Amino acid sequence: MFKSNDLCYSQGFNNEHQSEALPGALPVGQFSPQKCAYGLYAEQFSSTAFTAPRHENRRTWMYRIRPSISMGDYSLINQGLLRTAPLKGTLCPPNVMRWNAQAIPETPTNFLDGLTTIAANGDVKTQIGIGIHLYSANKSMNNRFFCNADGELLLVPQKGELIARTELGLLQVKPGEILVIPRGIKFQVNPLNQPISGYICENYGAPFTLPERGPVGANGFANQRDFCYPQAWYEDIQQESYLITKFCGELYQAQLDHSPLDVVAWVGNSAPYKYDLSRFNVINSVSFDHPDPSIFTVLTSPSDTKGTANMDFVIFPPRWMVAENTFRPPWYHRNVMSEFMGLVHGVYDAKEKGFEPGGMSLHNCMTPHGPEADVFEKATNAELSPQKYANTLAFMFESRYVITPTEFALNTSSRQKDYLSCWGNLKKHFNGKP
Repeated sequence: MFKSNDLCYSQGFNNEHQSEALPGALPVGQFSPQKCAYGLYAEQFSSTAFTAPRHENRRTWMYRIRPSISMGDYSLINQGLLRTAPLKGTLCPPNVMRWNAQAIPETPTNFLDGLTTIAANGDVKTQIGIGIHLYSANKSMNNRFFCNADGELLLVPQKGELIARTELGLLQVKPGEILVIPRGIKFQVNPLNQPISGYICENYGAPFTLPERGPVGANGFANQRDFCYPQAWYEDIQQESYLITKFCGELYQAQLDHSPLDVVAWVGNSAPYKYDLSRFNVINSVSFDHPDPSIFTVLTSPSDTKGTANMDFVIFPPRWMVAENTFRPPWYHRNVMSEFMGLVHGVYDAKEKGFEPGGMSLHNCMTPHGPEADVFEKATNAELSPQKYANTLAFMFESRYVITPTEFALNTSSRQKDYLSCWGNLKKHFNGKP
């Protein structure tokens, strides 16, 4: 058990967790008794197929006041700036792209209304690819609840602390931490004491798991013990409520006469969780050359091709750089994987100007990119000594599929139309001499 932000959590990635808010609410020795304690309903929640291999299977049994079917019919509602792959009719130029941070709305806006899609790839109906969104909110969702049947949600807060009220309990999350909500879980995200904003990866594919460590061995990277899961918590409230469900790219709304957050006890391994990125154990070069950024992968959604992810979540946290006779920033490269980057705080080592916290960039498949000209000049002439990259946290959503920007992203005033100019003064150093 772990206590943080006045909430208690159980720990361990993909463990078989169990929790009850009332003593004896959780059945012992079976999942579906003829009669559940306290007059509860048993409901199994599965985020993988029933017959998935045991080590890949994700499911949770919930013991709730009312079953999830206890609601009205769905009706279609406006989806605002929320979009889903495939983005039909949208051009995907091979240009490098970068955007300034989006402003938090001044008018009252809750989490759901503040969602804006920046890019997407794959096809949600075939459960391949991702959607990339921004979120911002300055008010509570009140009696509105959200359920995403299209994909798992990875939230990367950039401003403000949030409280996630989910079917399985409460999680308090701040910048420097991440939150993952499984496909199909009902929840609210509300600001705690100030407006919130950040990034979201909507994972249409296989649920996130921890990457293999390979020759690193048994320890390092993200450790299972540091992932925090909520304790059972429920509300028994009779009130007019609305469940908004994202399904096949559309938003649908159903009316309820109660809060859907009424799970009194649960047991299983498919549940929301949070992770403090400062606990990521960075592995880096201690001799020469800049290693591949894949060694900074926190979570991965595998595809049907081994070693080629549907989506990798990669971070660039504080760390020591000690490599000798080495160009230390990321090298210039063209990559079959597509890269979407964001910055939580500080400065990213390959970009000194223009890439601000809350901003983002897109470098698609085979689009050349790398350090800007000024960074190259500084790094090639620096006197090398052990150097601490401090007060920084950048991240990357990396996918095997081309990432298509939305019409909003292509045309918004926050897009930096002059992004390419940061490489404009790259000099020719070739002189024909060794």
